[in-house]
Amino acid sequence: MIRLENIGKQNGKQIVFIEASATVLRGEKVGLVGPNGAGKTTLFRMMTGEEQPDEGQVSVDRGLRIGYFSQDVGDMAGVSAVVEVMDGVGPVSALAAEMAELEAAMGDPDRADDMDEIIERYGEVQGKFDELDGYALDGRAREVLGGLGFSDEMMNGDVGKLSGGWKMRVALAKILLMRPDVMLLDEPSNHLDIESLIWLESFLKGFDGALMMTSHDREFMNRIVTKIVEIDGGALTTYSGDYEFYQQQRAIAEVQQQAQFDRQQAMLAKEIAFIERFKARASHAAQVQSRVKKLDKIDKVEPPKRQQTVRFEFQAAPRSGEDVATLKNVHKSYGARRIYEAFDFQVRRRERWCVMGVNGAGKSTLLKLVAGASEPDDGTVARGPSVKMGYFSQHAMELLDGDRTVLETLEDDFPQAGQAPLRALAGCFGFYGDEVEKKCRVLSGGEKARLVMAKMLFDPPNFLVLDEPTNHLDIATKQMLIEALSRYEGAMLFVSHDRHFLAALSNRVLELTADGMQAYGGGYTEYVARTGQEAPGIRG
Repeated sequence: MIRLENIGKQNGKQIVFIEASATVLRGEKVGLVGPNGAGKTTLFRMMTGEEQPDEGQVSVDRGLRIGYFSQDVGDMAGVSAVVEVMDGVGPVSALAAEMAELEAAMGDPDRADDMDEIIERYGEVQGKFDELDGYALDGRAREVLGGLGFSDEMMNGDVGKLSGGWKMRVALAKILLMRPDVMLLDEPSNHLDIESLIWLESFLKGFDGALMMTSHDREFMNRIVTKIVEIDGGALTTYSGDYEFYQQQRAIAEVQQQAQFDRQQAMLAKEIAFIERFKARASHAAQVQSRVKKLDKIDKVEPPKRQQTVRFEFQAAPRSGEDVATLKNVHKSYGARRIYEAFDFQVRRRERWCVMGVNGAGKSTLLKLVAGASEPDDGTVARGPSVKMGYFSQHAMELLDGDRTVLETLEDDFPQAGQAPLRALAGCFGFYGDEVEKKCRVLSGGEKARLVMAKMLFDPPNFLVLDEPTNHLDIATKQMLIEALSRYEGAMLFVSHDRHFLAALSNRVLELTADGMQAYGGGYTEYVARTGQEAPGIRG
């Protein structure tokens, strides 16, 4: 279906691909992996024809319909979310819009003289709409939007009034409804809650076309893909299997390549030592020349390419008392919508609560109440006297000063720390070398999240309140964070849609539903085993 043959590509001074080859075959589900900046988006753009390789060729079967979802969703406004989604399929949405205009015209007394023409045109448009299965398409569009978390009100409302994250879901829904021969999905799991993520997982598993996607959610990737294409150092390497299998095979290949490299280095050292020792002796001239020629002909084994990862070590946090946070008889409403009524909840030392609940259940509201970012309408929220809290929210990323660099931002918060420890901290969170001089205004969402996390964890709190801390983080950074937090001895209260993160770190689950709250001892894995569901209302 799509073949990349010996492609070469350079962006400015950066060499992205060198003689790289890969294929996407009919019905395959492929995960595209590689470090940030490796060229994943460039590869997608070459497959859609938006960019051309400098060398080699990209071959696409004639008549192949490709649907490409990227993080750049473009402008959306003036129509409902349903119409915007249907618009991606073709002329159906234009016919639907014309039908709506004609229906309005039929009810307009000022246009009574044109009624025969209006009715005739309406019949023509409705006939074409029927031929294209337009009524069923409207139902399918609503089904897809519902799966991605949209209420009826949001489906019918102006798409231009939605937030950036919800517009991303609309753009994704357009590709899903289109059902092309090949879907290219660049981070489709971003901006989704766990319920939408599980729905999308099911949809993609049932999709009978070919799929290539990137995702920072390893569990999501594991359950869908059966082949991995890795971009590393300009090369494309294909592995048959899911993400877990790829990791295992990559580790084995790395060990084998290191062993080959070490053996060759030892052999080369012996040969070079012989040449250096006897090069001045005429009696050994023939042997020396023979060995020099042998070395010239040897194919050099390269050491394995190791993706740069740094382990983050927590300093010891001050010990808190047993009672970390206590909510008593809390009431909270937003307008007419009641979130909490006579709500009681407590976090104790070393407890790690993950909060589960459908959209609107009050997950983020709970975290804001505990963190002091919101006040209850009634009741009390108290933290223990020796509690030192760290609060991560998406809003924190918006508060970064765009004119300050990464290093200056850290220095502003920790003026006594000195540059060396702060540069080391920045390195742990993916800011290597000159990247600490980047201005905050040019940072990506992932980079901003990493910087906020670094600020929060350098002077360790004994109580972490985390609202979707893994949004925007790549798999390697996420794993570093999980390993760091698994050694953390303080209390935690967090919301996340990442099931690997939930399973690795929680030892308590708080489920919020329309009927109230339910607390579960044991972590997320035990919650799934006990309830038979991966999220409230979704059966596993």
